[in-house]
Amino acid sequence: MEFCSLKASIGVILYSLVIRFLAFQCCCADANSTLVVSASNARQISNTFHGVFVEEINHAGAGGLWAELVSNRGFEAGGQDNTSNIYPWSVIGNESSISVSIDRTSCFERNKAALHMEVYCGGQKPCPYGGVGISNPGYWGMNIEQGKRYKVVYHVRSERKFDFQLSFTGIDIIKVASYRRHVFGDRKWKRVETIVEAQATNHKSSLQITTIREGSYLLDQVSVMPLDTYMGHGFRKDLFQMVADLKPKFLRFPGGCYVEGDYLKNQFQWKDTVGSWEDRPGHYDIWNYWSDDGFGFLEYLQVEDLGAMPIWVFNAGISLSDAVNLSALSTYVQDALDGIEFASGSHTSAWGSLRAAMGHPEPFDLRYVAVGNENCGSVNYQENYLKFYEAIRSAYPDIQIISNCDASSGPLNHPADLFDFHTYTSSDGMFSLSTKFDHTSRSGPKAFVSEYAVWRKDAANGSLLAAVAEAAFIIGLEKNSDIVQMVSYAPLFLNIDDRRWIPDAIVFDSYQLYGTPSYWVQKFFIESSGATFLDSTLTTTSSNKLIASAIIWQNSAEKKNYLRIKVVNFGTTTESLNIYINGLNSDVHQYGSTKTVLTSTNVMDENSFLEPKKVVPQTSSLEKDDKEMNVILSPYSVTSLDLLI
Repeated sequence: MEFCSLKASIGVILYSLVIRFLAFQCCCADANSTLVVSASNARQISNTFHGVFVEEINHAGAGGLWAELVSNRGFEAGGQDNTSNIYPWSVIGNESSISVSIDRTSCFERNKAALHMEVYCGGQKPCPYGGVGISNPGYWGMNIEQGKRYKVVYHVRSERKFDFQLSFTGIDIIKVASYRRHVFGDRKWKRVETIVEAQATNHKSSLQITTIREGSYLLDQVSVMPLDTYMGHGFRKDLFQMVADLKPKFLRFPGGCYVEGDYLKNQFQWKDTVGSWEDRPGHYDIWNYWSDDGFGFLEYLQVEDLGAMPIWVFNAGISLSDAVNLSALSTYVQDALDGIEFASGSHTSAWGSLRAAMGHPEPFDLRYVAVGNENCGSVNYQENYLKFYEAIRSAYPDIQIISNCDASSGPLNHPADLFDFHTYTSSDGMFSLSTKFDHTSRSGPKAFVSEYAVWRKDAANGSLLAAVAEAAFIIGLEKNSDIVQMVSYAPLFLNIDDRRWIPDAIVFDSYQLYGTPSYWVQKFFIESSGATFLDSTLTTTSSNKLIASAIIWQNSAEKKNYLRIKVVNFGTTTESLNIYINGLNSDVHQYGSTKTVLTSTNVMDENSFLEPKKVVPQTSSLEKDDKEMNVILSPYSVTSLDLLI
């Protein structure tokens, strides 16, 4: 064809390839699009480009990533004036055998609520078979698995000797595990700890604490933790591994709106979430459920287990409904300074010593903090921001400070190292945002795209359509990575029993999980952090629904270099693409190259517990030939070519 003879005559290609796998065709295919990659025009992408954002929403932490199985373990969820509400605990036995109420004489000063259990049977009147007591279903059922061990802790006060039977019972009333403990009562609080090994598996178990002995008992701070948490740090293994598999370079926490609260009284207050778990008061959060704050400030900082840097978002003195008076802002500023000291200060400092006492004497690698969340439009934000900025810059000049105000279209009127950018939109809107940062000033602060997702009808519960549009958006961010420093999807987790925000990247219940297509599309960008970005030019005669990028990255395990070309086809028709690579100083190896494609038969296809891998990337091998590369791009697809060089 004329096209083939023309390109040969002008010597555009320094070398050429032909890929043989289904969608690849001969060099003279009638391509309607062309991608020219210039390997001689290169720059470095930020080492922190790809990361994750973890917020307490959808029971992501409580009942999710944090492995604690007991819900409302301190009986505090009913509030300070509560005398009878013990939800989700329930009573085992009728009113003639047992009564329960909330007592406020616990030994824990910040958690005064305790369960008062009065047992009337067991003296002259025998208790019913199995005894009487209380039961806790955890977060929609406790996952108890055969052969695994669980640490049970509770605090109790009794006037006389007592024996409690600890049991895990499933919804089919089969006893999964049990243990009886005899303790002498002397009217003093006692901490009781035991290890229970499960003899069977039930994914919807409940903890039962029962007795057949008459008496008056106070119970508080009841905990059940699996012993096999991730690295022993209290994280649910399978969920944490899903995050680890994304190889994030940073983790933004703990919100999101969770930081703000709908009112300041229920914001996340980091000082209430450190120290022993029994002493953490917990709080009723913005998403209308109780958090006992076992997943607290130190636990979030423990993201070093991922090899990721923490990015702490703290309250700027503003909630969704109220704000602190400027004259009282100094308390918030000092809290921020104290939090930085807790995270990164010496183990001999006031707050660093508490961190050390909690088992982490070495400072965490805290380099970034964000002042508030989505507060730029609030009346007080910029004035408040400057107070935080000046104090932090003075005390910690190396800390990078992130503003809530968007500088993608115009300059900020206050100093910042980075600015935060959030977007939730339709699939078409997300695709169009791939050029959002093309004209952003390169002289101002860097961009942190900390929340993005396609939502509502285009996303449903997590669709291919959403994922493909998001891939196009991230390619656009990659092409603008001289100004875009960090990127993270939101939200990360959804407990299927608490669907407050949809879609999400990882869906789970008490024992199973899957990644939505939006989770899997992030895997295409794992290697972008620290990679070499190559200029490329895409021309097409048929579609404005294509976007592509090219990077060179190194496999850390094998120290092998790859040229990765990513192409999104967001159109309804198949596209034929010719690819030319100019200026590459090395050859493409004949073997070792791969092609990975994310697509499906229907744009609204989703993954589920029944079909967790319905929409996932499919990888196949490529082989080299002495002809140029042509690839067929399926409608609504993400394609990645990894060429071993």
